[in-house]
Amino acid sequence: MAVYLIAVCNPFGQRAENALFTEDVGAGPAWIYDWSGQAYGSPALPPLNQSATPTLIVGMAAVVAITLIRRSWWQGCAAAGVVTVTLAATQAGKMFLPRPDLIGAHVSLVDPSFPSGHVGIAAALSLAFALIASPRVRPYVLATGTLWVAVTGGAVLATYHHRPSDVLGSTLLACACYRLATRLLPPVVGAPDVVRAPRALPATALAAAGALVAGARDDSLTQSLIFAVTAFLCAALLWFTAADGCSAARTRHACPARTRREG
Repeated sequence: MAVYLIAVCNPFGQRAENALFTEDVGAGPAWIYDWSGQAYGSPALPPLNQSATPTLIVGMAAVVAITLIRRSWWQGCAAAGVVTVTLAATQAGKMFLPRPDLIGAHVSLVDPSFPSGHVGIAAALSLAFALIASPRVRPYVLATGTLWVAVTGGAVLATYHHRPSDVLGSTLLACACYRLATRLLPPVVGAPDVVRAPRALPATALAAAGALVAGARDDSLTQSLIFAVTAFLCAALLWFTAADGCSAARTRHACPARTRREG
């Protein structure tokens, strides 16, 4: 909500964000334009453009399948809740959080866009898979998720589909849902988990590279850097939220368990 109030509900925030968009240029100069789904007949990287709904359906189906295979019922319910609440909140935000025209902006810049549903899908599914993944593969799931969020965030910014506040708002929303879910998970009876701690440097470096490429444009170095930094910030928020959340949950024996054999 603070992001919405600062970036959307005051003239300084609106001017700062609107200055990032050149009305007569559009999405064409974005490096990722050919993979954004905006060009006629071009493929769309999930969850961009028309691939958003299929990505959500396949992702939720995968959450259910992994839950059934691992029999991690509480974690599966929490993962489904993170996705459901995040996406419901992003849609509610577009309906009930207007973008007041405080500076006489061009008509193309006054439509409500907070928060980003595309980034919300990527962030919520990434955190959901982090909840239900086995301890052995969880660091790789987190690394993949941070890269996915970085690329998605950079892409929707570089193609002028969303503003920085939109992608930050949806990422923060998904992270808040994740933290709430980990706190509500009941304790698991048994030995403490033996989980290899995820290494932040390789994952964040990969996310930074993805954000730079996805957020780059041919016509403006300043825009490219701002878009890349925003996308990387979203990825970093997701990574440290999930890594810290699992550490806190392990103290309550609530993360997916892998116990040490005695004897």
